[in-house]
Amino acid sequence: MKLSLKQLGVYVFLLMIGGGAGLFGSRYLLPQNRSFQQLRNITMASPPESVVPNASNGVIGATGGDNVNFIATAVQKVGPAVVRINATRKVANPISDALKNPLLRRFFGEDEQPIPQERIERGTGSGFILSEDGELLTNAHVVADTDTVQVTLKDGRSLEGKVVGVDTVTDVAVVKIKANDLPTVKLGNSQNLIPGEWAIAIGNPLGLDNTVTIGIISATDRTSTQVGVPDKRVSFIQTDAAINPGNSGGPLLNAQGEVIGINTAIRADAQGLGFAIPIETAARVANELFTKGHVEHPFLGIEMADLSPIRKQQINQENQLNIQQEAGIVIQGVSDDSPAKRGGLLPGDVIQKVNGKPVKTSAQVQKLVESSHVGDIIAIEVNRSGKIQTFKVQSGAYPERK
Repeated sequence: MKLSLKQLGVYVFLLMIGGGAGLFGSRYLLPQNRSFQQLRNITMASPPESVVPNASNGVIGATGGDNVNFIATAVQKVGPAVVRINATRKVANPISDALKNPLLRRFFGEDEQPIPQERIERGTGSGFILSEDGELLTNAHVVADTDTVQVTLKDGRSLEGKVVGVDTVTDVAVVKIKANDLPTVKLGNSQNLIPGEWAIAIGNPLGLDNTVTIGIISATDRTSTQVGVPDKRVSFIQTDAAINPGNSGGPLLNAQGEVIGINTAIRADAQGLGFAIPIETAARVANELFTKGHVEHPFLGIEMADLSPIRKQQINQENQLNIQQEAGIVIQGVSDDSPAKRGGLLPGDVIQKVNGKPVKTSAQVQKLVESSHVGDIIAIEVNRSGKIQTFKVQSGAYPERK
């Protein structure tokens, strides 16, 4: 059958739309949103006779031969508790929406629906087992927009998992599977991490189950703004352990094989940088999700910035302020009808203390606020035009996104 130029043009248009949808779908095969981009695969390998420290006694020894190094020991301990999570979700089909165009409807016929209005998308991530009776921890973006997931254990069993709760503010989610006597991880401490310490990541990148990568702790207390996800309320651990598509939700371990974080946000514009949610934050959120099904985050409603001589000039010009200090935390903005507004805080105030504790960075302020409870009275000491004042602010609940 010969096609007219008009019909040929319509077919080309549909092919262009289909190509765009295919690209979107392939990106969505890695369950993520724009804030949580993933790096391409990074191969990290060590020579057979590489030299590494023994985590238990600090002695340096070769890893070749029959010796088992601290990495292998940690992986043997934790690996059985790391799972693969496959999520399935229905999403609107952009091609179907495009066919609502009157010109295209005339071509296909008013009563025909040649393309389904929804399509199924599948994604793979990681998680780890917290309790012997099947409580799992993972990332929120791994299980977003679905109530059930398929959980595959290292021993090959595949079980249906119920998504018990999701907290998009911290990107933490919890899943429950029906099983007993499961292997579990041991939670460690991320509060006193020092850059240069060993870091081990386990997950299922690109569908390759129980993949292990090794690196170091590169930095701690990276703010969500620095990482490129300003809508989150997390101070991230930075590591150079390779974290690839599918690693999201898997554990970051210390040299002793204890979980110190959940592998998560990856900056797509830089290789060798990975980020993890500190395990204390993740465990606290997980506990609330399992007990209440949701999490309330304390909220003041202020926009902060760390001051420097250059930053001070920029803020003064952009916000028509007259800040004199060249160090500290300045309040750039105060949200309307927010706890901070009601408590008397103003743009240009420079925060000195929170609940009597001196603070030097906005990350410290965020941590102190996040460690409180909704409804608590928080004392904020500020320098306002050279005068020290203290304001008592009753925190509210972080607004839900729709």
